Amino acid sequence: MSIIILLITVSLLIAFAFLIAYFWAIRAGQFDDANTPAIRILFEEETIEHTSPNQSTNHPK
Repeated sequence: MSIIILLITVSLLIAFAFLIAYFWAIRAGQFDDANTPAIRILFEEETIEHTSPNQSTNHPK
């Protein structure tokens, strides 16, 4: 019987921690923009060329 009380207590603590994390995410603005991530895949992004530190950026391509 005591293990059930322990398991219920632990599960309530974990649920409370997730609830606090959820409210923190709302306050931090994690859910403000719900539309842009869904349409972001439709736009082309420019490719970014990475140069190594040894290469100069002044040479023609």
